[in-house]
Amino acid sequence: MEAVIFIGLQATGKSSFYLARFFHSHIRINLDMLKTRRREELLLHACLAMQQSFVVDNTNPTAEERARYIPPARAAGFRIAGYYFESSLGDAIRRNSTRAPEAQVPVKAIGATRKKLQLPTPVEGFDALYTVRIAPAGGFEVAPWDGQPA
Repeated sequence: MEAVIFIGLQATGKSSFYLARFFHSHIRINLDMLKTRRREELLLHACLAMQQSFVVDNTNPTAEERARYIPPARAAGFRIAGYYFESSLGDAIRRNSTRAPEAQVPVKAIGATRKKLQLPTPVEGFDALYTVRIAPAGGFEVAPWDGQPA
């Protein structure tokens, strides 16, 4: 059983990465789809009770926000993996502008997420941490987290 926590700005490839890597094995917990924290909490607890692997596909910019998932998953015996989606603010804003209008995030929201972004650390309870970058030729490059953004 695995709990995967995505960390990163909007428009950095998190949902596309989920589809490419976890769609067939992990339930997707995403606040954009669920709309309320209550619904998110219900789905999280259902995954824990069923021992179903899941991905939290939100920005999760602070250790405090990530802590809503890590301790309960650890208590239920899950392995915890974090994926930090590395991107400059400018690149995230540029990618956001190429989305369909209804899928675009306000630029101010991306900037606000960047201001509060805290890099993940093993001390939070992660068993493994990775860095994800959008590859120049498409797709993703994944590497073990070395504690520093490139």
